Amino acid sequence: MQILLARWEFAVVTVFHFFFVPLTIGLGFLVALMQTLAYRKQDAGWERLTRFYGRLFLINIAVGVVTGITLEFQFGLNWSAYSIFVGNIFGAPLAIEALLAFFMESTFIGLWIFGRSKLSPRLHLATIWLVSLGTMLSALFILAANAWMQHPVGYKVAGGQAVLTDFWAVLANPLLWGSFAHTIFAALATAGLLVLGTSAWRAHQAGASAEDRGAFWRSSRLAAAFSLVSTLLVAVSGDLQARLMDVYQPMKMAAAEALYRTAKGASFSLLTIGDLSQKPIFQVRVPHLLSLLADLSWSGTVQGIDNLQAADVARYGKGSYVPVVPLTYWSFRVMVGAGILMLVVAAWGTWAARRQGQGRLGGASQRWFARAALWAMALPLVANTFGWIFTEAGRQPWAVWGLMLTAKGPSSLTLADVALTLAGFVAVYTALGVVDAWLMVRYARQPLSGDGQQEAGEVAGLVY
Repeated sequence: MQILLARWEFAVVTVFHFFFVPLTIGLGFLVALMQTLAYRKQDAGWERLTRFYGRLFLINIAVGVVTGITLEFQFGLNWSAYSIFVGNIFGAPLAIEALLAFFMESTFIGLWIFGRSKLSPRLHLATIWLVSLGTMLSALFILAANAWMQHPVGYKVAGGQAVLTDFWAVLANPLLWGSFAHTIFAALATAGLLVLGTSAWRAHQAGASAEDRGAFWRSSRLAAAFSLVSTLLVAVSGDLQARLMDVYQPMKMAAAEALYRTAKGASFSLLTIGDLSQKPIFQVRVPHLLSLLADLSWSGTVQGIDNLQAADVARYGKGSYVPVVPLTYWSFRVMVGAGILMLVVAAWGTWAARRQGQGRLGGASQRWFARAALWAMALPLVANTFGWIFTEAGRQPWAVWGLMLTAKGPSSLTLADVALTLAGFVAVYTALGVVDAWLMVRYARQPLSGDGQQEAGEVAGLVY
């Protein structure tokens, strides 16, 4: 029970933190893109939009930093045995993330907030691009640590610990670059749909000035095309990850499909009603699609859970090496379903932007789209959350694939200790989530006009 609660606590902390990570990465890039348009075109409208979405970016990055720090505490709090085992490996990428990427973000975000009137326009523009680069580098080095858990490389085991022998092998890990591409594109899509939903809502908001409505119409056009391209790239990078998963984590692939028997020309399950392990009541399957996803072969062989379990028992000893199949199966489908809806909304927005001009902002079809886009802002959060649940739940029962079982990783704590910290994190994060939502809505309602440096300073003071 202690292990279960410790896993729940880590899941709560991780999922809450990951609400903010993709939005930070994506909004940083989009704000930099808007400021570039303002600089190159000498356009006051894009400048106001840069300041507007810059406020939302600052709120998000501040809460993301706070939740990221508490996430790191989990390793020493509930998972000290795991930390001792992986510490020699994790030390390098996490230290580089802190010393290079995080300090880079922190330095240049300060210059961007307070340097608008003190730096040249070109230098001020460079600061926000460096902030955006810093967020991506931060993701790279954190994902390097996670990819090592999924597929350990460049190490040896000595004295009961994994010891780093080749740092460049860790950075060349194929699972790192697959997950990095997927994470970055997902982050861009997340920010794109936030900007699209906010812009469409503000462009149709009663009482908005004609100047604001026109500016938000422009940002909605940019965000729709941006979201469409990003979401398509998410799908492409996800397809790459499926083939990597088939090579390096075949058990996760089999669990994602609830495929118990090895099959050639394996079909893909769109939907299953009933027991996943026995005869289901109803299924919708696409013939050969799973084999195509696994190795681009119409009749390719996909290993089943039963065969993989037998092979793992022969290699690692007695025990179950099968993840929780229903959780893995359904989290994958929720992720994919949310991604498909994101693509539909982005395509709808792109089509609407091309079909209708600024003079028809009040049209009924655009009002329907504005409502849909506002609700669609939640779709990337759903996709990101269930994507990480699938990634981590599908790795079970391994904390480090093939090297350390999750059951061997917890600290020596009592059940009451873990329950108390879990309750504390849930309470604090609930309050923090309410505050963050209130700040985001409050500043999303404000007009575009105003002094950008003063507004940025006000937001920085509120959230830091």
